[in-house]
Amino acid sequence: MSPQASTSGQMLEGISVLNLGSVGPAARAARMLADYGARVVMIAPVSKKGALQTKPVYHTYGAGRGFERVRIDLKAEAGVEALLKLAEKADVVIESYRPGVVDRLGIGWQAMSARNPRIVYCSTSGYGQDGPASGWAGHDINYLAMSGFLACTEPREDGGPPIPGATVADSAGGGMHAVLSIMAALVKRSTSGKGSFLDVSAAEGILSLMALSLDQYLATGEEAASRQVLLTGRYAFYDTYQASDGGWLSVGAIEAHFYHNLCELLGHPEYQGDQYDDDKQDEIRAAFKAAFKTKTRDEWTMALAAKDTCVAPVLSIPEVVEDPHWRARGVFMQAEHEERGVFDQVSPVLAGGVREQPLHSVRTGDDTDTRVLLSEAGLTADEVSKLLEEGAVE
Repeated sequence: MSPQASTSGQMLEGISVLNLGSVGPAARAARMLADYGARVVMIAPVSKKGALQTKPVYHTYGAGRGFERVRIDLKAEAGVEALLKLAEKADVVIESYRPGVVDRLGIGWQAMSARNPRIVYCSTSGYGQDGPASGWAGHDINYLAMSGFLACTEPREDGGPPIPGATVADSAGGGMHAVLSIMAALVKRSTSGKGSFLDVSAAEGILSLMALSLDQYLATGEEAASRQVLLTGRYAFYDTYQASDGGWLSVGAIEAHFYHNLCELLGHPEYQGDQYDDDKQDEIRAAFKAAFKTKTRDEWTMALAAKDTCVAPVLSIPEVVEDPHWRARGVFMQAEHEERGVFDQVSPVLAGGVREQPLHSVRTGDDTDTRVLLSEAGLTADEVSKLLEEGAVE
């Protein structure tokens, strides 16, 4: 068992989070914060207005692992007041409405910080709270497009940018961006006693991931388009190659000694001195292609991966979940749904998360934790009952 797997304790124990976003970056951030031990309360519309918010498929976002939930009618004055009461004792609020909507509802940064000056208020959006594109609707592919990510990826057959295999903008550009910012704001609060407003843009998060390419262009005028620079496939030592069985291998032998080992083991030591020779790249790439075609993907993995060549197999999703490395690292846990049965899901895998998790029982009904949460916020039993009767909360 690795030290990571045996880590005990929760880094964010005692931190409470109200999340008003059911999908996208807000949900990603909520998932990660819960994985670090924060108490996360998911705020959803009352059932009569449930169409206003997307309900995730049962297995997404950790199947609701560690989440509590309450339904609130934010168009009712009593509902808004109930949320503000919850915010008075919360540490973090995350929202994903269009810019300006939370202020119109009376649940924005100004309203919540007036009730709780220590609150960390994180607004997640596609393009930020201001600027010409701030009001645009969008999803992951749009944010990747606006940040230059798609243009730097090798085009498909018709010349257009490919559709990535992961929601990088939602998860890293938005979710991880939000978590990093929230963590920093909590550290600041620990020394200043004051909360913060965080304007998290998923597209700007991708800009930070694209900084190598953007900074290179800004400094030198060299554009990191497909096959134009090292990390977009300009050189034969940073590419993917097909094996004899149709499987693929990734090669990233950037450092000279890794490249030399690769050439030697592929049977082409004659190219060891030509790593960055632009005139030789087509020739080297053709030689590498032919070499990789002589064995299967797994045979090449056995021959190269552990030999300091920076080679790894391209795994399909079914292969990932059965891969012995990931299984040894304990990156999967089990959950149980009353109708779907027991299934595996990704454990808290970010550093510091507790990977050894008990079986998670998925909540399948529309039950909420409203009474408990509002009572903890200071409302009496009669006040909570009245809100429930009025339909301001569920």
